[in-house]
Amino acid sequence: MKRIKKCSFLLYGLLVVGFFNACTGLRTDRELRIVDCELLSARPLIFPDYTDVTVPSTIAPLNFRLANRNYEMVHVNVKGGKSGEFSLQSASEVRFHDKEWKKILGENVGDKIELTLSVKSGGRWEQYSSFPIYISSYPIDYGLTYRLVVPGYEVYSKMGIYERELSNFRERALIENTVVPGSCINCHAYNQCNPDNMSLHVRGVHGGTFLRGGSGKGLVLLDTKAPESLSSFVYPYWHPSGRFVAYSVNKTLQMFHAAKDKLIEVLDLASDIVVYDVRENKSLSSSLLSSSDFETFPSFSPDGRSLYFCRASSQSVPENYKQIRYNLCRIDFDPESGVFGQHIDTLINADALGKSISFPRPSFDGRYIIYTLLDYGNFGIWHQEADLYLLNLSDGSMRELCEINSPAAESYHNWSSNSRWLVFGSRRIDGLYTHPYIVSVDEDGHVGKPFLLPQPSADFYEDSFYSYNIPEFVTKPVSFDANEAANMLMAPGRMRINGK
Repeated sequence: MKRIKKCSFLLYGLLVVGFFNACTGLRTDRELRIVDCELLSARPLIFPDYTDVTVPSTIAPLNFRLANRNYEMVHVNVKGGKSGEFSLQSASEVRFHDKEWKKILGENVGDKIELTLSVKSGGRWEQYSSFPIYISSYPIDYGLTYRLVVPGYEVYSKMGIYERELSNFRERALIENTVVPGSCINCHAYNQCNPDNMSLHVRGVHGGTFLRGGSGKGLVLLDTKAPESLSSFVYPYWHPSGRFVAYSVNKTLQMFHAAKDKLIEVLDLASDIVVYDVRENKSLSSSLLSSSDFETFPSFSPDGRSLYFCRASSQSVPENYKQIRYNLCRIDFDPESGVFGQHIDTLINADALGKSISFPRPSFDGRYIIYTLLDYGNFGIWHQEADLYLLNLSDGSMRELCEINSPAAESYHNWSSNSRWLVFGSRRIDGLYTHPYIVSVDEDGHVGKPFLLPQPSADFYEDSFYSYNIPEFVTKPVSFDANEAANMLMAPGRMRINGK
């Protein structure tokens, strides 16, 4: 590492304004300056990597540690591009005080802050080159919800749906499978990030689909499995009006690989798409959406007049599982009559490229669709090659999101309510656990550098045994009573869908 010049270290004695935090051991010194150290030309290697990221002004503190833990002390100076400055010291990781962090971010909206790290090792100080964190002028939603689950294959361990505030580290359980033993809780969705409309599916002996929204109805528990259908409703997506929810019904197969770089494969044996009319309590379908081909992962356009979905030609499984490749398709939908169009448009023929598309998610401003591209199948979380791509709906162009992708699997992506932020899951840390990343998208479609959802400790994710599935932005706290839900699940009755 190149040393470019010397300086000295000075502490202004009685002029120092600082304190120690009993919980973190951090010291804040407003008059602390580095004046006796080696200036280095390189930037520090930190985890999580928060260098050059763009964040909202309300985000929780981006706590981190140096990749090399062999140091006696780290000093951090934070200086705003417009105004504000503070410093802190720690003998371990860097944990910012919430009040100072929020103040300097709020003072530098639309600009940046510069972080300068100095490290004391062997009694000597070295100062790294500064790095910026950019403060977006676009707000972000109140929080995220996600499923936490231990990666597994056959047995349901503890899991649940959790809500996390983005401006701090508070997390709470909406519902956990401990309230109904033996259950699997999954497939949660909201209407354009508004939790007033909610769908949440529970599998198991006491299973059912919770639904809230439409005609002033409170929380109801549906039985969506009919004798003639492939399965209960899964993979939900709300119509912007709140009247409809698109679901797929899937008969799936789980396989295990012998190859060391492949763990598990989840494939459709059959799949169709239905739309549930919340107001009329009935399901709508079309022969085009329930053919011998595989149709799955529906999503409505923001104007509610199109339904996007993934479609693949049926194959003999398991022998031809690598030939199952999904294209991105669209069909018209009339929300006044609930009638589908008479033909299907193929927006991207991924099969012709030797690829497969999964999990299309349109931005709520109607400009883009983000999707996962993988070699085959549609369960990208188990595909190391799975990457995120962006389709521009105005000109039909598509591109790989190189700003986001890593050598590991990227999947489970969703937009914020203002379409200026994306959240997605990535296995880039260790290749096994899926963790949530957030990234900015400006009005011209420029994508920033993603940042890992901040936690109280930089070691939080390495110490955790949980994967984050289906992260969803929410505009406000989710109103969901776990005790009420448990009583409904344990009771014998379910609301049947008309005509089933």
